Amino acid sequence: MKIALTYDLRREYMEMGYSEEETAEFDSEETVEHLKAAVRELGHEAVPAGNIYELTRRLAGGETWDLVFNICEGLRGRNRESQAPALLEAYNIPYTFSDPLTLSLCLDKAMAKRVVRDSGVPTPDFFVINSVPEIDKSELPKGMKFPLFVKPVSEGTGKGVTPASIVNDPKELKNQARRLLLKYSQPVLVEGYLPGDEFTVGILGTGPEARVIGALEVKLLKSAEPLVYSYMNKELCEERVEYTLVKSKKLLREASDVALRAYQALQCRDAGRADLKAGPDGRLQFIEMNPLAGLHPTHSDLPVLCSRAGMSYRELVSSIIESASKRKASSNSRTACNTDQSLFRRPPPGRPAGL
Repeated sequence: MKIALTYDLRREYMEMGYSEEETAEFDSEETVEHLKAAVRELGHEAVPAGNIYELTRRLAGGETWDLVFNICEGLRGRNRESQAPALLEAYNIPYTFSDPLTLSLCLDKAMAKRVVRDSGVPTPDFFVINSVPEIDKSELPKGMKFPLFVKPVSEGTGKGVTPASIVNDPKELKNQARRLLLKYSQPVLVEGYLPGDEFTVGILGTGPEARVIGALEVKLLKSAEPLVYSYMNKELCEERVEYTLVKSKKLLREASDVALRAYQALQCRDAGRADLKAGPDGRLQFIEMNPLAGLHPTHSDLPVLCSRAGMSYRELVSSIIESASKRKASSNSRTACNTDQSLFRRPPPGRPAGL
């Protein structure tokens, strides 16, 4: 197959003036090169297609591919991860990973928790503070009590998460909520703090074929910021975090059940990662879902987990392509007419072809 690779290079955005934190979710050249090599080793043609701006230009210019291996995170808004997939759907080009609805849903952590909770998956009680004027009016929902955990509602890579995210009284809650609202210009999620061990669970496949490949316990070292899997701890994970493959059958069974039910409730596809944490009673609860997990072979959690579980990076990429290809084949079998695809390559009337 001719497979295009879409991605956001961190270096390119930093050269435009964006900060390290603003670009934390973006990819390095090393990630793209490893992904390109894996696709080629699997016998496919790998075509680097860049970010959504480059993708738009190339689609408008008439390019097409059999499949797009999409790892674009996007730059702005809570729908940023959905932008490239939505564009590809408009051009009827199949792609890897979840669809726009699921990507937007998972990025809004409060919305994701509502779906997961309504599906019977355990998750901490929560509420959302949408603006600074709401801070003084906010009251804890019945049954919630301190300590609580506060973070931006639509960020990834631990952005906005620090030891100060754990708040122990109303004053700390108001101060931290105000800081995050002003810094990130988005609502903040307030949920019950879970004091137990933290785990990340890797999942491959789609729908009923989805399967757990393993779970890692996230252990913070003495050099780490205490108590939280924070932005800085994730950025410097090689020296601050120890990842231990879960070998206890009972614990793995519980983690797999919670993670897989959340993954299927959110209708994730091809691959993803669920973050779980133990509550005061020791039982695991859903924290958040990453349906577009990082793919750096030695820095990103999902490839690290696969490696610990005995799956190579090439096998991981192969599994993702295979899952997306099944969906592509199913879609093709349902298409009864041959649409003139050139229609979708023409720029809209009155618009320059390069836009």
